[in-house]
Amino acid sequence: MTDPLLDDVQTLLDKEKGDERILKQILRACENNEVISNYERNYVRNLAEKYLGRLPENLEDTSAEEKSTIPDVIVPTTSLQQNIEIPTSMAPQIIQKKSKNPKMLIGVGVAVLAIIIIGISQSGISMISDNSKTIDIDSASLSIQTDLSSYQKGDIISISGKSNTSEKINISIENQNGQLVWSEQVSIKNDGRFSTLAIAGGPGWDKSGTFTIKVENNEETKSKSFSFKV
Repeated sequence: MTDPLLDDVQTLLDKEKGDERILKQILRACENNEVISNYERNYVRNLAEKYLGRLPENLEDTSAEEKSTIPDVIVPTTSLQQNIEIPTSMAPQIIQKKSKNPKMLIGVGVAVLAIIIIGISQSGISMISDNSKTIDIDSASLSIQTDLSSYQKGDIISISGKSNTSEKINISIENQNGQLVWSEQVSIKNDGRFSTLAIAGGPGWDKSGTFTIKVENNEETKSKSFSFKV
């Protein structure tokens, strides 16, 4: 049985319609039973509609086959979209909850640290593990200490000590250039101890170096140094 596409190509060549080079290439493919692209089929179909007044039957079969395969592709795509929409709508709520966690953790951490410091100061337990140093602090008329010897920017500095006076004391921190970067007036408890917290950050904390904490009780002044890293 003769291929209608081959008949149309031969007729178009006889009537010198269309691009001769393309038509001869399609003719050669038909004669050799080679694969003909959709572009080449559409090209022949358009010329046949324009000059021959007919539409090749094999193109109708091809378009019908293509239409029949479309539902097979659409059905799984639709189901995948429905499966993806559910977690996507929940994503903003999950992100919003996660964004609150760091702030909550910081607030809880500061509160717990403050409670621990206050409890230690009220119980009269020294934060220095060395027994000899604890005896010196208890017997001294004025003393000051920190929980660590080195801090980084944003750390919380725990300051504590003892004074033999019943008045308030002044505590200050100076940077490596002698610039005042923090100060506070602290009340002394009944057992003569005091404690407070300071944050390593703000104006004057922009460079690393050795910082000094000073405590004054109107009778004497004591100091302690610590290292700070930006």
